[in-house]
Amino acid sequence: MDNTAYLLVNFGGPRDLNEIEEFLISLLTDQEVIRTPFPAFFHKLLFTRVAKKRSKKIAPDYELIGGKSPIYEDTEAVAERVGKRLNAEVITFHRYLPKTHAAFIKKLESLRDVQRIRVFPMFPQFSYATTGSIALWFSKHLSAVTVDKLQWIKSYPGQDSYIDSMDRCLRDFLNEKGLKEEETVLLFSAHGLPQRFICTGDDYEKECRLSFQRLSERFPGALARLSFQSQFGKEPWIRPYTAEVCERMSEWSEGRKNAVVIPLSFTSDHIETLYEIEELYIGSIRKSGMQAYRCPALNRREDWINTVAKLFQDSEGMVNAKLIRKDTGKCCRKPGACKLAQERGSPA
Repeated sequence: MDNTAYLLVNFGGPRDLNEIEEFLISLLTDQEVIRTPFPAFFHKLLFTRVAKKRSKKIAPDYELIGGKSPIYEDTEAVAERVGKRLNAEVITFHRYLPKTHAAFIKKLESLRDVQRIRVFPMFPQFSYATTGSIALWFSKHLSAVTVDKLQWIKSYPGQDSYIDSMDRCLRDFLNEKGLKEEETVLLFSAHGLPQRFICTGDDYEKECRLSFQRLSERFPGALARLSFQSQFGKEPWIRPYTAEVCERMSEWSEGRKNAVVIPLSFTSDHIETLYEIEELYIGSIRKSGMQAYRCPALNRREDWINTVAKLFQDSEGMVNAKLIRKDTGKCCRKPGACKLAQERGSPA
């Protein structure tokens, strides 16, 4: 008898317009995502106010993409289909959908006969602000017995099966649109992080660059670039910024007439691809006279389902505690390296 359970974890997203505020409050009060020196109670109070104000501002954006985020339904669908491959139930966890948490805890704590719980994050590149945040949540809300059973697939930025899935997704899109590599710019856009996170030991930027390197090698005829999007707040984030790259694309595109923006760190389409990329960045590129397109995320593709199932079975497991950030507050790089990286838009 196989005493293994399977758990698929993701951010979650508002399932209707009424859930936007609750989702944003849960997201912005997470001190792994928004890190301040404030005491927890004050941070929560401050960013609850910010979330309520922001929810009204972005509600029209959600209306433009159908009145909800597809992430919840996509994650549930992926879990169901992966479960069929594994001949086992795949449980889901949605970090910023508090209404789902009680049922999740009850379900996981009921797995008394299970010896191990394999955990797959829908984040290919590791960050303490994504995978690490969920590991921290588990440590606070699950019993010690259950936490000890968790075996995480930490990340998979260069895994062949993941790269193959991304390759096929992009190649199918280029073929569908009739785009030739030698006439096309491929802009891989990953979600950004504050430079401060990277400077204090987060592997995210390094893993994004690994994914970019492996993917760009698959399309040698195209002109490939990596950028980072979705900045929040006033502090410096990882550069180059997608918005700036798109605005100046005609200056470095070497006369190519097409551009495709590919969501690198997003496995499911949501507000940051369907609205931010589609409505903001694509429009910016078109103003320069180039044809611009958004490549869809992996979503529910058959090859992605097969990849998740394979990684569930083949990847080494990591204990939950290894994914939780140790806050030293100290820069892990040489003096001045982080400032230089920020100015150049490249890794130190």
